[in-house]
Amino acid sequence: MTTLFSLLQKTNQFLWSGPLLFLLLGTHIYFTIRTRGIQKKLPLALQLSVKADTASASGMSSFSSLATTLAATLGTGNIIGISTAIALGGTGAVFWCWLTGVFGMATTYVECYLSLHFRKQRVDKTYVGGPMYLLTEQLHAPRTGKLYAYLLLASSFCVGCSTQSQAITQTLSSVFSLDTVAVGLLLSFLLFLSLLGGIRSVGKICTFLVPVMGFLYLASCLVLLILNSEFLLPAFQTILASAFSFSSVAGGLAGSSLLLSARYGIARGLFTNEAGLGSAPVAAANSGAASDCQALVLMSATFWDTVVMCALTGLVIVSSRLKVPSLFSCCADSDFTLAAFSLLPGGEQLLALSIVAFAVATLLGWSFFGEKAAEFLFGNSQIKTYRLLYCFMIFLGSQMTLTLVWELSDFFNALMLLPNLISLFLLQKHLPKC
Repeated sequence: MTTLFSLLQKTNQFLWSGPLLFLLLGTHIYFTIRTRGIQKKLPLALQLSVKADTASASGMSSFSSLATTLAATLGTGNIIGISTAIALGGTGAVFWCWLTGVFGMATTYVECYLSLHFRKQRVDKTYVGGPMYLLTEQLHAPRTGKLYAYLLLASSFCVGCSTQSQAITQTLSSVFSLDTVAVGLLLSFLLFLSLLGGIRSVGKICTFLVPVMGFLYLASCLVLLILNSEFLLPAFQTILASAFSFSSVAGGLAGSSLLLSARYGIARGLFTNEAGLGSAPVAAANSGAASDCQALVLMSATFWDTVVMCALTGLVIVSSRLKVPSLFSCCADSDFTLAAFSLLPGGEQLLALSIVAFAVATLLGWSFFGEKAAEFLFGNSQIKTYRLLYCFMIFLGSQMTLTLVWELSDFFNALMLLPNLISLFLLQKHLPKC
């Protein structure tokens, strides 16, 4: 088991220390140019995203689709992911994570637009789509389509499931001294009850939970930044200096500091906003909204998730560490955000509840993605089996170690990227003129 884990770490280190960094960031920059800076339409995207609409028999409403995508992305990556990125990659990881979000909006737009453009309407008037359908029906590569669906299914168990349940149990155990086994069992049972209602139930829960949890967390971060106001400029300077540091040259590892910052910043950026991963298009295609408008709406998810939430978390951590360095001297990799929130009265408890809310929303959002993958592979007959397995993995993930959970997440993220990005490049001729 130790040998397999070591192999997993070495594989991730190779993939995320060069090849995938350039591929992912290069793709984001390419599609930014290809769409003539689609990010400039962000004000319109934000306006469309708050427009009230209702779901019909044809699928999710526009806002429910956005809420489900945000639920899947606004998870522990925004809190624990940034903490581990800073701990392992230095403060410069915040910059690379933020940059991934800025340019990643273009990739999110492209992948959502293509899935919406080629979505299928079924006999029951609902829509389906996503990378597996693009690969199978538009690129005539059914084996690759199935491969992507299997990877999406596996990722729902690791990226969307185990990381979140592990975060919930460890947080509640650390802050409230609750038993991890009891928390894992209760969490599995409650999620199973939620999943019984199907995608409509998931959409309704996410539509309520996402705005509430997002507002509370953002408000807490803003209060902390006000308290740390005199350290904000030094925090910015520290982040930028670390992002482009070659401090390890003298030690024989030329550029390792910069590569570490980029490796963990971009990897955590991908984990949290999923731009290029192909998961957001699965939710997008379930909507009956117009392709261009809905793609813009889903693009705003990447903005909120990484450009806003991750950047704020990073600034809170770095400014708090500059203000009270002793708080972080003995912190575990995942506890930097918790240390920063301890500067607020009741901040640790507030953050714990935020982590639970974020993680539960992500569990719901990713259950939808995995369910669509299972439906593509096995048909509707295995949906109940998938839900049972998903709830079992919630419990199993709650008992796993943090390091193993994150290594598995990075590995499956890497595997999902390749077939999805291939489909985007091959189908880009169908993009509208922006």
